[in-house]
Amino acid sequence: MRGAIRRLLGSQEMGLLLVVVVVCVVLAALAGSHVDRRTGEVVNSFWNSFTLVQVATDSSVFAIMAIGATVVIISGGIDLSVGSTYALAGVVMALLLRTLEPMSAVPTVVVALVTCLGVGLLCGLVNGALIVGLRVNPFIITLGTMWMLRGIAFVISQAESILVPSSVTAVAKSSLGLGGGLYPVPMLVMLVVTAAGIVYLTRTVMGRHVFAFGGNLEASRFAGLPLKRIQVGVFAVSGLAAGLAAFLGASFYGSASSADAQGYELYVIASAVVGGASLSGGKGSALGALLGALLIVLIRQSIRTLRLDQNYEWIIIGGAIIIAVAVDQWSARVASRRLTRAPVTPAA
Repeated sequence: MRGAIRRLLGSQEMGLLLVVVVVCVVLAALAGSHVDRRTGEVVNSFWNSFTLVQVATDSSVFAIMAIGATVVIISGGIDLSVGSTYALAGVVMALLLRTLEPMSAVPTVVVALVTCLGVGLLCGLVNGALIVGLRVNPFIITLGTMWMLRGIAFVISQAESILVPSSVTAVAKSSLGLGGGLYPVPMLVMLVVTAAGIVYLTRTVMGRHVFAFGGNLEASRFAGLPLKRIQVGVFAVSGLAAGLAAFLGASFYGSASSADAQGYELYVIASAVVGGASLSGGKGSALGALLGALLIVLIRQSIRTLRLDQNYEWIIIGGAIIIAVAVDQWSARVASRRLTRAPVTPAA
């Protein structure tokens, strides 16, 4: 038990959690206070239920896609097309629902969810098939599909913002009894996806294969692992995550367009990398991706709360990526030197 606690306290996720806590404490101390219009009480401008749920809601889309992207990064790849997959899934879902109207509430929500997940999965499978079939670096393939998928979304929607039915919006914006303008559904879905990601990466054979594939490709090949299936599978997971995020985003905001999720690639990759995923492969976690997304959104929130220049957001996030990668490389070199210096136990 002590060993498990020691490993937990020394893990990268715990360090990241402490950073998130420190940022929250600093924001609460510097944010000041205001009078709540609903209750008339004086509340902290950051540490109040509305702002905290809003931060979690803003984090949900990034975190869900970052968990999918983390699976790809663990395998040694990268997916630049997640934002475009999000846009295409949302547009296809909104167009299909507009064509099928009118429908009752439950079939509408089911069709919306299945469509988004289906489009996301298809985009992920296309990415994986192109990478495996053409034997081209994932960066190049997903850079190409990033433009292609958004272009398809632009063409089929004719650059129109398409409203989604109110029954779909009612699901994402359900208060679940909280009231006061609080909508916890995206946050709850984010937590469920994080739990599923943890189980997938740590408790399934496929998850262990992903780590093996990214950690040592040659050893995985000699071990007889299905390398092509693994590579296609990680991009399918990333596509599914983007499709689910598209359903939540379009449902929550009530519309979908080809311009949705532009630039989300930066936030998603930043969340994964800050969360501990190594761009060289073989390292990462779903919990780290969640905490990374939360930290990125807290950085954005701090700029708004402290009324700083909005342009500093890009500078800070870019710096966070550089620092995270530098720390990862440094820790890898330290671990390598420790293994080199470790005494060899003579054979009996």
